[in-house]
Amino acid sequence: MMKREKVLIESSEVIAKDTVEMVLYSMYISDVAKPGQFIHIAVEGHTLRRPISIATVDRERETITILFKIDGSGTKQLAEYSVGKELDVIGPLGNGFPVNERDGSTILLIGGGIGVPPLYNLGKLLVKEGFNVKSILGFQTGASVFYEDYFKQLGETYVVTNDGSYGHQGFVTDVMSEVGDFDTYYSCGPIPMLKAIKERLPEKHGFLSLEERMGCGVGACYACVVKTRDEQGYKKICHDGPVFTSQEVIL
Repeated sequence: MMKREKVLIESSEVIAKDTVEMVLYSMYISDVAKPGQFIHIAVEGHTLRRPISIATVDRERETITILFKIDGSGTKQLAEYSVGKELDVIGPLGNGFPVNERDGSTILLIGGGIGVPPLYNLGKLLVKEGFNVKSILGFQTGASVFYEDYFKQLGETYVVTNDGSYGHQGFVTDVMSEVGDFDTYYSCGPIPMLKAIKERLPEKHGFLSLEERMGCGVGACYACVVKTRDEQGYKKICHDGPVFTSQEVIL
């Protein structure tokens, strides 16, 4: 169940090009959040909140970690907030990754850019439950790479950059032939990447987490929708998602 509360910034630092990692103290969200969910953060002077995925949870310290890209005035201002500042947050929101619906014991995680963070929280849970986890992480350049070492602790990890300045050159789909067998995949990233993955893996059981600008974040305003194959025709990304099966959405 979501809740609006005040959370404190415990730490904030730039960990890659225009990418900020922020640790927030939140007794409630850290206790109930599931992999794939997000929080909605109010930024002073801006009408719309910023939806940001939860990268990891520490229930003992009662903290959550988020990562976000500085790509506008709102995120720039959020990045400038100092440790100890109180944030107005709603969360956790959305439906996360359905871990119990996967096939087999080998899982492939495929993340692109700022779509990488929520997969880390998922990967930690899968490893804890005894699954074999492989990961493909895609970034624009070497300067944008983050969390590579964290994912390597979970299992076999491939890093891909568009310009080839680090790891493999190309897109995440370009290294799938090197990964070997896997049973289920979970992916988060930009729509073109998710569409390419769907086309590359039409027979695989998969789940896609969609990145989208949002209005209310709770399913009231229809600002974020995706076309689906069910009788409704469209679903709300913030409320019905952000995670969907690869077969139900039309990208």
